[in-house]
Amino acid sequence: MSKSPLVNMMKGVVVGMVAGACLGVAGKSAADENPKIHKKVCRVKRTMNDVADTAKYMFK
Repeated sequence: MSKSPLVNMMKGVVVGMVAGACLGVAGKSAADENPKIHKKVCRVKRTMNDVADTAKYMFK
């Protein structure tokens, strides 16, 4: 019996969320130990915030 596409999609979403959480924890610990990485992480956060704001503006 084959699985429905919805089940496969949900599995993909869950795997992506778990992978993102693992990378987030590893990145946070690395950023706390190294000030250069912390600075770069802050810059990436600001850039992603700007991208999200731009996308929000485009969909209005």
